[in-house]
Amino acid sequence: MLHCKLGTFCVELEPLIVCEECDLLQRESILEPGGAASCPRCGNSLYRSQPHGLQRSLVFALTAAALFLISNSFPIVTISSQGLKNSATLLEAADRLLTDGIPSIAVLVFITTFLMPALEIMALIYLLLPLHFGRIPPGFSVAFRVIHIVKPWAMVEVFLLGLMVTISKLSALASVVPDIALGSFVLLMVVATAAATNFDPHQFWKEVDEIKHQQVLAC
Repeated sequence: MLHCKLGTFCVELEPLIVCEECDLLQRESILEPGGAASCPRCGNSLYRSQPHGLQRSLVFALTAAALFLISNSFPIVTISSQGLKNSATLLEAADRLLTDGIPSIAVLVFITTFLMPALEIMALIYLLLPLHFGRIPPGFSVAFRVIHIVKPWAMVEVFLLGLMVTISKLSALASVVPDIALGSFVLLMVVATAAATNFDPHQFWKEVDEIKHQQVLAC
């Protein structure tokens, strides 16, 4: 990394990294593809080498966005009993919980299965799409924090598990037919996990620094 003083000269600075667990300041090591760096003091995982990891994360995030729209535009299941059919999308299910006087569950379903996954997917795309074209989006540090804040609250897999249990119990009382959104939710869970797994914060900040350096040289 180069540090330049205006009107003087550039000095080569050796990359340093701080352990998030024990605050040990150490030099950044060059890793082989697939390798991982650990803190020598506490053993905490510092960063990994994932060639093209950010590009893969962007592809998965864009796919997750499409699946998210499908998952929330079509019914999850259709329940038939005594000639009557009933189906609902995720948002309609949350609204019915609210109408039935269970606001706490309705809010929990809305936040964990709609709002938080949407924020995580949008934040990934907002960060990675401009970066792919060599640009830094405005407010990128805020979007980066959003990813880490919402990640523990995005619980699509928990929702799916509860839904599967509910379907198995209802099948004894009525005809339950899975709809498009259910399969889309399953794919969304897999793709969103892949997007988050391939997102390497260390590589992200490294590319941000490189773009900033190129912008300084261009000036």
